[in-house]
Amino acid sequence: MKTYKGCKIPEELYYDIENQVWYKIEEKGLVRVGATDVGQTRAGKMVNVRIKPPGKQVPKGKPIASLESGKWTGPIPAVIEGEIVERNERLFDEPELINEDPYGEGWIAVIKPTNLERDLKDLVTGEIALERMKEYIDREGVECKG
Repeated sequence: MKTYKGCKIPEELYYDIENQVWYKIEEKGLVRVGATDVGQTRAGKMVNVRIKPPGKQVPKGKPIASLESGKWTGPIPAVIEGEIVERNERLFDEPELINEDPYGEGWIAVIKPTNLERDLKDLVTGEIALERMKEYIDREGVECKG
């Protein structure tokens, strides 16, 4: 895991940099989705989370979930289109898990992708993701707690 200005950036994940959403490809072709360390830092302490229910199809570009903090409300858009197969029910009672552990206990949903190969082309990973994340952090003036 790399860090930049205190922000954690796992290299094995796929990222939607502008929306600060991560995607992790798991066994059986499923994809776990969450908010990045940078994203949760910018948003502030989460106070409410709405996540689409399992069985719901989420078209590309439409929200998988919406997050609300004291200073921000916004969607977690699907870059990877598919069906929600699981959602993190703990977030309904503990939305701050997104702040405390964005890449672990604070995950948001698991998707069964419709066309993973196509959708991965719209995401970045590895060194490219690291460089783009650094550019975003510098541009937006983000400092994570680390």
